Amino acid sequence: MGFFDFMTEEIAIDLGTANTLIIHLDKVVVDSPSIVARDRVSGKIIAVGREANMMQGKTHENIKTIRPLKDGVIADFDASEKMINMFIKNIPALKKKWFPPALRMVICIPSGITEVEMRAVRESAERVNGKEVYLIHEPMAAAIGIGLDIMQPKGNMIVDIGGGTTEIAVIALGGIVCDKSVKIAGDVFTNDIIYYMRTQHNLYVGETTAEAIKIEIGSATEDLKSPPDDKSIQGRDLLTGKPKQVQVSYREIAKALDKSILRVEDAVMETLSQTPPELAADIYNTGIYLAGGGSMLRGLDRRLSQKTDLPVYIAEDPLRAVVRGTGIALKNLERYKSILIK
Repeated sequence: MGFFDFMTEEIAIDLGTANTLIIHLDKVVVDSPSIVARDRVSGKIIAVGREANMMQGKTHENIKTIRPLKDGVIADFDASEKMINMFIKNIPALKKKWFPPALRMVICIPSGITEVEMRAVRESAERVNGKEVYLIHEPMAAAIGIGLDIMQPKGNMIVDIGGGTTEIAVIALGGIVCDKSVKIAGDVFTNDIIYYMRTQHNLYVGETTAEAIKIEIGSATEDLKSPPDDKSIQGRDLLTGKPKQVQVSYREIAKALDKSILRVEDAVMETLSQTPPELAADIYNTGIYLAGGGSMLRGLDRRLSQKTDLPVYIAEDPLRAVVRGTGIALKNLERYKSILIK
């Protein structure tokens, strides 16, 4: 086995609806949007990641941009496989190799995933030369990435708000005690903003613009301590068809996102209500941890804290908490054997 170990490379992948991150040799080597651009005539993939993301909403009829993952699971098998393949080929250390090395991979998956969806992830990994493939649930990876000791007989609550799903889990003794996965996350927030701009301002904006609005002035509450400045938004006027610009404040975005955030709050409350009493006592002392890109929404931690009467902490660098945890699990395979799905 020793000789083959020399030829095996280890990578940890966070295959997300919005972004794909890959860790190799303890460094994040790929951090790219999960999107591919395909030529409709030849069927070839012409761009992945950032390059494809720039094309989104600006393509002509011969180019189609595809997001291969929907709600955290693979929706387009062929495109996702090519995307993973291209990302792996772009890892600087693997580019120098004469021939593609065998890969030992740990990939994270949503906790509410079905057997069939799990198989799709595993097969995609095997086709890109994955010899040993392990899967890990996202809330688990997030907990490890935040720096919690998940093997202790102590309850911790994680809320991981990604692009496609929000994963809420109570973890103790290296296992998920109760969890809830809701399909309300970053993408839904973006669509809420598009809908709000159409109905309130008669302005038609694309996904990329809505995403920018969410990042720059997105808010979960209408009373922020240090509010962002108003933002000028350009789009197409639905009445005249002419391009136009409007000013939007963070308060409007808070209104637009209110319903979706309420549903996330309800899911958190529901998970808390299913938690065994001993673990509930632990959570009262430790609070709730937020990870994932969605947790960077201004005021979300305060809003959840008011709803649950518990302290709420945001992980440092929440976007990379999950992939960090996946990387740690990869390095300590023996220790985390019990939580990895072979």
